[in-house]
Amino acid sequence: MKFPILYLRKGAERRLRAGHLWVYSNEVDTQRSPLAGFDTGSQAELRSSLDKPLGTVFVNPHTLICGRLISRDPSQGMTPQRLSQRLEVALSLRDRLFAEPFYRWVFGDSDGLSGLVVDRFDDVVVVQISTAGMETMKEAIGRSIQRLVHPRSIVFKNDGKMRDVEGLASYTEAFEGEEPATLRVRENGTEFEVPLSGGQKTGWFYDHRMNRQRLQAYAPGKRVLDVFSYVGGWGIQAARAGAAQVTCVDSSSQALESVHHNAALNGLSNVDTLEGDAFLALKALCDEKEKFDIVVLDPPALIPRRRDQKAGEQAYARLNQLGLRLLERDGLLVSASCSMHLSQDSLIDIIRGSGRKIDRFVQLLEQGHQAPDHPIVPGIPETAYIKSCFVRSLTGFL
Repeated sequence: MKFPILYLRKGAERRLRAGHLWVYSNEVDTQRSPLAGFDTGSQAELRSSLDKPLGTVFVNPHTLICGRLISRDPSQGMTPQRLSQRLEVALSLRDRLFAEPFYRWVFGDSDGLSGLVVDRFDDVVVVQISTAGMETMKEAIGRSIQRLVHPRSIVFKNDGKMRDVEGLASYTEAFEGEEPATLRVRENGTEFEVPLSGGQKTGWFYDHRMNRQRLQAYAPGKRVLDVFSYVGGWGIQAARAGAAQVTCVDSSSQALESVHHNAALNGLSNVDTLEGDAFLALKALCDEKEKFDIVVLDPPALIPRRRDQKAGEQAYARLNQLGLRLLERDGLLVSASCSMHLSQDSLIDIIRGSGRKIDRFVQLLEQGHQAPDHPIVPGIPETAYIKSCFVRSLTGFL
């Protein structure tokens, strides 16, 4: 297959040769290959400044990430057949990992499908496309999913923020079957029903699956506070594992309605909710001198962009200080982050500083990462984004 050629500036191929898959617009030699000459979502052959072939890319001339590597073979573009093969390879990993069909089936770049996320909820599959190149493959994505797992419903929930950046319209539509109002999830032996319309992302966050499972070992007999709870992923699982009492905090009334529904679904009567801004709610609980045995902090990304680094780290510090203040003398803080720009070491240092600021002796018991259905590509640091710290907090110990 013959493709138009996208040339890089001198030395710009080093990151790609090291394993990354993205091309930035300031890396393109626009004298030899003006970006304006490429159609949005088109495919191109990528070459170095020395005219050496580097592979094929999807191109969006209007975005900072203007190229996304499809193949390192310059003759191989993205075809329905190649897309289907990669979906099948991704599926084989998840089926090996999990006994039941509840998982992230495709995790974008990590599965060689940049701009595509696919989550499986038994016989319902939810797809999110975030790039113009992958949007051109929409029909092939739907047909491949039909062939591979024969689901009852396939829903394209294409409403993510990245679509605006890529110049794509937002929409949600059923490709196969009907769009369900709710999705059924079974995780770590716990049942959930979560909203599809109006829900976050695809409706569920599979990435913390293993971390939520680890929490169950600490939960029996404890009083648990689940902050930024969404529909109760952490809290409901802690309650089912034997927690004495669980309180879920979230700013969304719809999410907290789902918490109560999911508690009842699992036969639990020891789960209550608190609606409001997390920081204000934690401050109010501190003022009321409330105490918990376990506090879980799982906020949205507080550092969405690199330029938000300082403000975001300050927000994480305030959050962790409030969480530590709410713990009993020998309590457990589970501090999580999904900010790509915050490293595990930085999170640990924030917890250390938060402990020192309020005179707590902290012990790092465990560190958690994203579940294996969110594989990390070593050459693409952006694929490693989830981290969690299980921290014991002692008052008056030293």
